[in-house]
Amino acid sequence: MKVYKFGGASVKDAQSVKNVAKIINQHAEGQLIVVVSAMGKTTNALEKLTEAYFSQNNNETDDIFNSIKEFHIGIARELFPENHVAFNTIEQRFYHLYYYLKEPPGKNYNFEYDRIVSTGEFVSTEIISHYLSFNGMKNQWFDATGLIITDANYRDANIDWLKTENAIKNRILSFFKKNASESNPIAITQGFIGGTNQGFVTTLGREGSDYTAAIIAYALKAGEVVIWKDVPGLLNADPKVFEKTRLLENISYQEAIELAYYGATVIHPKTLKPLIKKNIPLKVKSFFNPAGEGSIINQEFINDNQYPSYILKTNQVLLSIFPKDFSFIAEQNLSRIFSEFARAGIKINLMQNSALSFSVCFDEDKIKTPVLLKNLEKIYNLKYNKGVELITVRHYEKVNLSELLEGKEILMEQKNRTTFQWVVKKRQPVIN
Repeated sequence: MKVYKFGGASVKDAQSVKNVAKIINQHAEGQLIVVVSAMGKTTNALEKLTEAYFSQNNNETDDIFNSIKEFHIGIARELFPENHVAFNTIEQRFYHLYYYLKEPPGKNYNFEYDRIVSTGEFVSTEIISHYLSFNGMKNQWFDATGLIITDANYRDANIDWLKTENAIKNRILSFFKKNASESNPIAITQGFIGGTNQGFVTTLGREGSDYTAAIIAYALKAGEVVIWKDVPGLLNADPKVFEKTRLLENISYQEAIELAYYGATVIHPKTLKPLIKKNIPLKVKSFFNPAGEGSIINQEFINDNQYPSYILKTNQVLLSIFPKDFSFIAEQNLSRIFSEFARAGIKINLMQNSALSFSVCFDEDKIKTPVLLKNLEKIYNLKYNKGVELITVRHYEKVNLSELLEGKEILMEQKNRTTFQWVVKKRQPVIN
């Protein structure tokens, strides 16, 4: 049994959907679970739709909604003949969203976000399921809200592992048993999405589709998980940012977790934990070159430090916190600060303290950041920089650091045995 995960770039248009079907048809053997993300940049568009809806900008809401709907119908027109049942499915999905948007929003932004943004995954998987069936590939569409059972921590839901494992086994294994005579039965479901016991949709955090694939693999003790990307495999840097990159053919779970923690975008930070527990290898392969070897993440660690890895996180906030009474940054202050970050749902990417200050770097969020700053400034004095960058280098021993930091002003740096990090901003030119 295998789990395939296809991200947004792999299903961004009709030709990409055809390629996904080709990969499944030519490379899948035996029982297969396919986890799919929203198409292209649909999640970004739905986030804008949520913001417009929450601010009650009706004209903008309608414009964004119509654009998203037409994008998916346009893809369907290239995949199916006129009057195919897929068009009814798409219309029904957007019909429900349209009338939801006509109701006034509630007070919980995160709840509204999950309800609206999850539409991308639902309609994406419905289109792909119909296309596989249209091409004679036996498959069953599953609603992930009935598979991935979570709490009500909207936008970053926590898994109820026992209920999730039981739900996945009961539904997906039953499908495979009923279709045991089929040579390659396919179960298809949404990444990124879960559901509460009360039936409300939740999401697992951005890029959470990888996590969905790992959860399903864990529940079913799958032989492997394959993530299909637009790159040859795991690279030591983002090719959109760094000119020269190298393929990491084989790294350990531990190294992959470190890279994910520091912000590498190939894998989701939570993805690897369920795979480690059952020793399930994770492969990263190119949907442009399905026959290529790609990369594998498993227990082998001998090649972990073969090449340095570079990670760049943009749109960062560097915040320095000072007690108003000039007291030391001791355990009591740290406990209060960490509590505020946890309450705001913000992950700290880098932290450093002195006797009288505590500095942290984190991702800026339009909703969460203002709330955090407002709560902290009631107790502390604050200084912060927005729009800074966080550069991380793993296995930095052979790296020309001066070249890497050229044109950057270093605001904070931190170094340990394997990792070097800098918070930087672009150096302003000197005006004579």
